[in-house]
Amino acid sequence: MANVALNNITKQFRNVTALRDVSFDIKDGEFFVLLGPTGAGKTTSLRVIAGLEKQDTGVVTFDGEPVDARSPAERDIAFVFQQYSLYPTMSVYDNLAFPLRSPLRKTPEAEIKQRVTGAAEKLRISHLLERKTAKLSGGEMQRVSIGRAIVRNPRIFLMDEPLSNLDAKLRESLRIELEHIQKTQHSTTLYVTHDQVEALTLADRIAVLRQGRIVQIGTPQDIYDRPATIFVAQSVGAPRINLLPALCENNQISITASSVQLPLPATGDRLPATFTLGIRPEDVQPASDGAFVGQVVLIEPLGVETILHLKSGDQTLLSIVSGMTRAHVNDTIRFNIVRENLHYFDGNGARVAV
Repeated sequence: MANVALNNITKQFRNVTALRDVSFDIKDGEFFVLLGPTGAGKTTSLRVIAGLEKQDTGVVTFDGEPVDARSPAERDIAFVFQQYSLYPTMSVYDNLAFPLRSPLRKTPEAEIKQRVTGAAEKLRISHLLERKTAKLSGGEMQRVSIGRAIVRNPRIFLMDEPLSNLDAKLRESLRIELEHIQKTQHSTTLYVTHDQVEALTLADRIAVLRQGRIVQIGTPQDIYDRPATIFVAQSVGAPRINLLPALCENNQISITASSVQLPLPATGDRLPATFTLGIRPEDVQPASDGAFVGQVVLIEPLGVETILHLKSGDQTLLSIVSGMTRAHVNDTIRFNIVRENLHYFDGNGARVAV
């Protein structure tokens, strides 16, 4: 495995700048996730690391050594694509064995068999080894695609939204298997996704990309608890964070067009006169003795939890509560706000340290 680093990478396609001075490093054995919407530059980052695209400026290094002059084959990477990219007329076994039979590797058949059967066992596809891949389900084909990368034992795994074409249940199942395989093999992995659940559950660290720039890098807890910008705050967390216009007046925080007022924090002098207040839904907590009052305008029962939409004045706050609720639409309920977990953003959307 390897330490992989992008150093001040810029990549432009005609009039579109896909990457703008992007720098990050992936530690040996780390599961690193690039999170961002379509067009953020995630796949371009993968392709630059793989050598499938040549950056305009900057350097890619493996273990501190520049690899920009090396071909994709010489970089010893394994790429798992969103599309399965399998050979439909070959058996599962031959698809898994294919990269080991290349002239560059010349792997002995006995070792090929050992690696293929080992990967098949990890991915629970041993019973499919003799089947043609054209006869597999989508989940089975993606398992084979991942297995073909595993048998390689490369310096780094590059995964480009490998679960996005699967249904929710299969995504959850394969996500757990990917995490287990990565932790047991200690493989260096760069995983691209627009799905914040995948990012939060899989990553050791996350880099949030927006319009070709790195917005924030940190652990899942860092990204969730201390988002650097409004964009990052909106990128993680379900249901979405409450973002409300607010102002400082009379030593209090007042949410605009609402009856909600909160005491200023001890360092409230750092806040601008007007700002955006971020409140995670789990920090809006219904309580019989709550300090605030809201009207229930919508209820979303999800079984294990329920999302309440509470209207206060002209503002609506999302609240998430455990299990099902006895509340009904148009009920008036009291609630508290966990002040220690509030987020403050200035007019440019940047976090204000308070």
